[in-house]
Amino acid sequence: MGLPVKREKMKNSQRWITAVLLAAAVMLQVTGCTVDKVEEEKVRDLDYTVVGEADAPQELREILAGKKVQPFKLTYSDDQNLYIVVGYGPQNTGGYSIAVKDLYLTENSIVIDTELLGPEKGEAAAQEMSYPVIIVMTEYLENPVIFQ
Repeated sequence: MGLPVKREKMKNSQRWITAVLLAAAVMLQVTGCTVDKVEEEKVRDLDYTVVGEADAPQELREILAGKKVQPFKLTYSDDQNLYIVVGYGPQNTGGYSIAVKDLYLTENSIVIDTELLGPEKGEAAAQEMSYPVIIVMTEYLENPVIFQ
C-alpha cells in the first residue's frame, strides 16, 4: 500500500521541479532581452555652469547637507534649471576637484560623465578629510539622467 503513495509524491516532486526549471528558463529568456546595452547617439552637447554650493537653491543645499559622507549622484530641478550633482564621498586630504568630461543629450536621456581629480604632485594639500562635490546647472529638461 505504501508504494503508490511514494510514486505519487515522486510525480508531484518531478512536476514541481519541472515547473521551477521552466519558470527559470522563461526568466532567463525575458531578462536576456533586456541586458543588451543600447548605445544612444549624442543629439547635442548641453551648455552648463558649475555652481558653488552657496549659489545652489536652498532646498538643494539642505539635501546635500547629509549626503556628503558617502558617494552619491542626484538630480534636482526648480522648473527653470536642472541641477546634476555628483559627490565622491570622503577623501583623506584636500586638493581634490571634479571635472565634467561630457554632458550631452540623447534622444531619450541626458548623459553626464565626471572624473575625480586628485591633488597635483607637489601641491600642499590640506591634511584633513574633504568631500568633493560638483553641482552642474543646465537647462531644464525632463529626460532621465544617466551617470557614467
